[in-house]
Formats: sequence, structure tokens, C-alpha cells
Amino acid sequence: MLIQIAPNLWHMERGFKAAGLAVSSRMTVVRFEDGRLWLHSPVRFSEAVAEQLRSLGKVSWIVAPNRAHHMFAKHALRAFPQAALYGAPGLAAKRPDLEGLVELGDSIPREWEKELGQVVVRGMPFVNEVVFFHKASTTLIMTDVLQCWCGKLPWNTSLYARLTGVRSHLDVPRTVRLITRDKALAAGSARVILQWPFTRVITAHNSIVEHEAHAAVERAFGRFGA
Repeated sequence: MLIQIAPNLWHMERGFKAAGLAVSSRMTVVRFEDGRLWLHSPVRFSEAVAEQLRSLGKVSWIVAPNRAHHMFAKHALRAFPQAALYGAPGLAAKRPDLEGLVELGDSIPREWEKELGQVVVRGMPFVNEVVFFHKASTTLIMTDVLQCWCGKLPWNTSLYARLTGVRSHLDVPRTVRLITRDKALAAGSARVILQWPFTRVITAHNSIVEHEAHAAVERAFGRFGA
């Protein structure tokens, strides 16, 4: 079920297996001032969760925030067919079956601009992650570009997290660094993100960072020279 993080902000984690590793992914839910809901990186959820969402407000937007986090976009649309679907640059070409998908860029949709900040992390076209800042809760909403794998994990998952440099601390995983094609572009995007006054970072894998979050992001983005 959804767990509340702050006023008008919830999350839900779902476990799955990738390449034999037990991992998890996180869906983040923002409720706008008018009661409409914004679903970020949807995971597979039950009808009980769908009912919980309906009790919170009207699901109006579903967001696939990068070129990897799109697997359950259709699942969310089936539950909330009235919602509009937005996705990362290049996702429409990768998933032509996602009819009606609106591609995101650095210009935030007008309906969101009061509630959210938005920027595309450039320089890594295989990811094309769109990052958001929830203004009311001063929360940075990331997906894969920053990760922090904490808590008890199976030995092989823990080893993978150590090898990729994200075990128990926030960083840009080595896997993401390896597919970064232009560090200067990535650094430019990072500098925009660091201008936001966030005090919390939500990652998809697997932690929510609330202690010295801004400083932790600044250290991590030093990988790009930001």
C-alpha cells in the first residue's frame, strides 16, 4: 500500500527480479492543490492500491520518467484510463504501443508548473531521465541517475550495489556513468538541479534520503564535474 512521506506526497515500493537479482522500484505520488494526482514511475499495484489512490484524489497524470521506467505505464493506464501519459525524450519511439504519450522536455507542462520543477538530464541518451522538484515538500524526485541501496539485501544484490558504488550512500551508479556520453551536458543539467532548495531525495532504487540531502546530491554530481 501507499505510505505517506509528507503532506500530499506518498510512495510505494515493489520488489522484482532483474538478471537474477532481487531488487525493488518505487512509485511516487504527488497530490496537487486542486486534488489531482501525479503518478511518477508506476509499479505494478493491486486493486486495493488503486482504491487507495482514488480515495486520495483523481489520477490525472502518469509519468514514465526515463527510457527504462516504463514497464507498468500501461498497467497504470488500465486502472486510470482518464489519465494523461507523459514520458521521457525518446520513449515514444521505443514504445510506440504507448499511444498518446506526450514527450517531456525542459519546459514543464503548464498544469504542473505551480507544483513542480523539471529538468532533463542531458548527456546520457540511453537514459534521458527527467528529474522533478516537488516545491511544497522540497523534495527532489529521481529515478536511476542517483541511487542509494540501503537496508538488508540478499548477498548478491548487496554485492551488485557495492560494485556499482551505491551501497548505503547516494551516488551516480557506475552503470550510469559508463553510459554517459557527454559529461559536460550532464554537469549542466546537474547544476540546474542543484539550484533547487530540496531537503529530501526520493530515488527509485531504493532509499529516500532526508539527512543532508542537498550536500549528498552535490557530492554525487561531482562525478560529472558539476
